[in-house]
Amino acid sequence: MSKNTGFSITSAERYSLALFELSEENNLLSQIEDQSLSVLNLINQSDDFRNLIKDPTVNQEDLSEVINKITEKNKFDVLFKNFLNFLIQKRRFFFVESILKSFIETCSRKRGELKAKLRSAKNLSNDEIIKITDLLTKNFSSKIKLDYEHDESLIGGLVVQVGSAMVDTSIKSKLQQIENKMIEA
Repeated sequence: MSKNTGFSITSAERYSLALFELSEENNLLSQIEDQSLSVLNLINQSDDFRNLIKDPTVNQEDLSEVINKITEKNKFDVLFKNFLNFLIQKRRFFFVESILKSFIETCSRKRGELKAKLRSAKNLSNDEIIKITDLLTKNFSSKIKLDYEHDESLIGGLVVQVGSAMVDTSIKSKLQQIENKMIEA
């Protein structure tokens, strides 16, 4: 197997850090973060766009033309447009999704936010999610960025993970604990 396994997580972090520093220097951090989220949403919602990014046979000029149309239509900042075109030039656009996700995480980290995951058996309303986020913010004395997922397999209850701390009140977990005790007996 080759030593060079291709584009690594570290490489994505370097590109995202470069975007972060450029955005911060130009006082465009919140705009570039919003625009990055827009591109990530486009990748998640459009199979055609996702396939275009992942297709190694796509001509650089064609890809650049598509990106320029997207940036014009969405009125993206010139800095972000140039960054995306730079990725195309360097043949790194294939990794744009991981680069932009890393950029969003860098922005969150620099704001002092903690990343938390919430899974619930019941589909929670926005008010309930906000209340849980506020409670976590109070308990951890830090701003929380919450990723919410509805997970019917939990049967009932919640699973909250903030960093390495996890609170699992799901019925699925409790049934698993009972099963383990019965096996041990």
